This record gives sequence, structure tokens and C-alpha cells, in this order.
Amino acid sequence: MTQTSDTAAARRRAAKAPATGPATASTGPATAETPRGTAPARRRGPHRAWLVAAVAFVTIIGAAAFRSLPGLLFDPLNEEFGWSRGTIGAAVSVNLALYGLTAPFAAALMDRFGIRRVVAAALAVIALGSGLTVWMTAPWQLLLCWGLLVGLGTGSMALAFAATVTNRWFTRRRGLVTGILTAASASGQLIFLPVLSWLVEAHGWRPAAVTVALAALAVVPFVWLLLRDHPADVGLRAYGAEEFQPKPPPVPGAARRTLRVLRSASRTGTFWLLAGSFAICGASTNGLIQTHFVPAAHDHGMPITAAASLLAVIGVFDVVGTIASGWFTDRFEARRLLAVYYALRGISLLFLPMLLAPDVRPPMVFFIVFYGLDWVATVPPTIALCRAHYGEDSAIVFGWVLASHQVGAAVVAGLGGLARDVFGSYNVVWYASGALCAAAALMVLVIRGGGAAPVPVRKPGVA
Repeated sequence: MTQTSDTAAARRRAAKAPATGPATASTGPATAETPRGTAPARRRGPHRAWLVAAVAFVTIIGAAAFRSLPGLLFDPLNEEFGWSRGTIGAAVSVNLALYGLTAPFAAALMDRFGIRRVVAAALAVIALGSGLTVWMTAPWQLLLCWGLLVGLGTGSMALAFAATVTNRWFTRRRGLVTGILTAASASGQLIFLPVLSWLVEAHGWRPAAVTVALAALAVVPFVWLLLRDHPADVGLRAYGAEEFQPKPPPVPGAARRTLRVLRSASRTGTFWLLAGSFAICGASTNGLIQTHFVPAAHDHGMPITAAASLLAVIGVFDVVGTIASGWFTDRFEARRLLAVYYALRGISLLFLPMLLAPDVRPPMVFFIVFYGLDWVATVPPTIALCRAHYGEDSAIVFGWVLASHQVGAAVVAGLGGLARDVFGSYNVVWYASGALCAAAALMVLVIRGGGAAPVPVRKPGVA
């Protein structure tokens, strides 16, 4: 009798319990027996997606260390080897171009082999390329190590990596997370620029190159131990998702898929508008300011350490601006945000030639703050437009758009050094870049659609 009463009471308690009440999370990965569209038990505490985002943030910071160095190498390599700025700029151009051209293939490789393997291998290649530069004696070796190896490595974990992590692990807060991961690149610049500039000034460029290699290697254990490819690997649904999605099988033919997506996207006018405007974005940031600001400021008598510190301050405000841009992208129309960003950037570049001086003055500080807020604020709304127009293929499409970004950066990195050799100053480059930013603002306004709301994740089993 007692047993029967206990059983009845247990049934009544179970009937009254909420179906979605908190429970201990499943510790094992999702299995084939998990019903499609059925969520595992809920868990207490922060969602695992935030840990994955944190590891991705640290990973991008480590890779960003290399991006702090090229602008500091122009004068040391010119003094030691007699190489012209155009020659050094050519190696930087190859690096920037490969950084972009590798990204769409890397996004497809992550679908084939997993995020963790691709990113760990990319960090090892960065470390190899940077470390080998210590023994270089000829320009072709600079092209091979810094241009080819480091370009391929960084391209494999470029912003397409951030887009892949965001698409897989987040349904809500995508704009904000994209902004945070994009800001990681600026954070790496902030952390390493002052250190590397001090190393170059005090000990030469070789210890700085070794520091970059060690920084990339230091991140590999974090990637391998903590990063996971998909929420289903730990039995979870994506953050904010209503339904659990089993991990999709590996997608073979990464190269064919990447080219197929390019062929399909290139038939739309939106792709070309995004690619063209983002090429101008790269030309006016990585190719221009990141590569040539330090030597341009040094031309006006500013010490290299002071110029590098200003570039690091750009990184500080870039973090603020990019995270804010992600927040705005969740709430406002992406193409209008882009138009404002490009217009403001173009105006600031037109004033830059009048602000360069032997010392740091208040107008230059205002430029650094203003430009820093706009540095890569363009990334979250650009990714949002790719997601809105290209759905499941958006990470690969953004990889191709990023490729155009880096091609634009590569062109200006090379032409900027050549212009300095020919004209004796960078003024023509500043003015031309300002005009291009105005053109980019008009291009993005032509794009149709792409509001603030993120595109819902496709339901399992729905084509």
C-alpha cells in the first residue's frame, strides 16, 4: 500500500513539473539516437557557446600579432638590406592578398575537417613563416616567408573563421558576437604593437619576428583543448536556438564547393556591390593605415615608437567601435550603417595629411580616436548582409567578399610604397583613399534588403 501511494505521488509531482525546467546538461556528445529537432536537457550557467567565442577571441588575438609587424619592418629592412619600400610593400601585398583569397577555401575546409584542425594548422604555419624570416637575406625569401606562408596561415583563420563560429554556435546575439570577434584583431594589435615596436627599436627586427612566431604557437593548445566544431559535439543546441540540430556530416569537395558558391553568388549584383565596397574598406585600412601610417609619420619626424603607439590606440577604439557596430547591426539596417561608416572614414582620411607632425598634437589624437571607432566597424553589417542574402553559404560568400577586401589592401600596400618612392610623400594616397570611401558609401546604398533582424536558422530537414 505504501509503495503504491509513493508511486502515485511521484506521478503527480512529475505531471506538475515544468517540461522545460532546468536540468543537468548532458555531458556526452549528441548521438544518432537523439531525435531530430529534440533538444537535450537544459544546463545551468553560461552557455558553452560563450566559451567557444572566448577561445576564438584569444585565437584571433594570437594571429593578429603578425599583423602588427609589417609597418615596423620598412625602415629596418631598408637600412639592413637596402631594399626599397616598393620591394617590401610587394611582400606585404602578397601576404594581404593570400589572407583574403585563402579565406573562402578555409571556410569550406572547416566544414570538411572541422574548425579545430584547420585553425591549429593555420597557427603552426604562421609560426613557421614568421620564424623563418630570421634567416632571410634576399627579397624572394621575404616574399616566401612573410608573403606566402604567413599569408596562407592567417587567411585560414581570417574573419571567415569568426563568421563560421558565429553561424554555428549562435542564433541570437550574432551581430554582437561578430563585433566582439572582429575586435579581437584590434586587441591583438593593441597588445603587441607597443611590445614589437620596442623590440625593433631596442634589439632589431629579428626578436620581433620570433615573438610573433611564439605568440601564434602559444594559442595552439587553447584551440585544441577548448574549441569545439559544433554545439552537437557537447550535446547542446546553439545559443538562442529553439531546436536542437544534430551535427551535419563532413562536406566533401571543399574546393569545388567554394568555387560553386562563388559562381552562384557572382551572378547577383549584391555580391559585386559588397565585394567592391569591401575592397575599398581593405584599401583604406589594412593596406593604407596599418601598412603605411608608421613610415608616413616617421617621414614627418615622428619617432617610430610614438607612431606605433598611435596605431595601437586605434586598436583600443576599434574594439569599442566594432562591438558597438555589432550591437547596432542587431537593431538597424545594415546597408545604412555601412554608408555612414564609409562616409565618415573618407572624410577623416582627407584631413590626415594636414595632421602629420614631428610630435603628437590634439588634432592627431582626435583623428586616431575617430578613425579607430570606424576601423573595422564595417565587418558586422557586411556579414549580416551576406547572411541575409546567401543563407547557409554566407560564411563562404563572406570569405570571397573578404578576399576582395584583402586584394584592395594588397593593391594599396604595394602602390602606397611605390607612390612614396615616386612622389616623396604619401599625400596622393591619402586623398585617393578618401575619394574611394565616398564611392563605397554610395555602393552599399544601392544594395536592396538586409534589415537588422538576423536570418533564422534553417529548420532541420527543410530544404
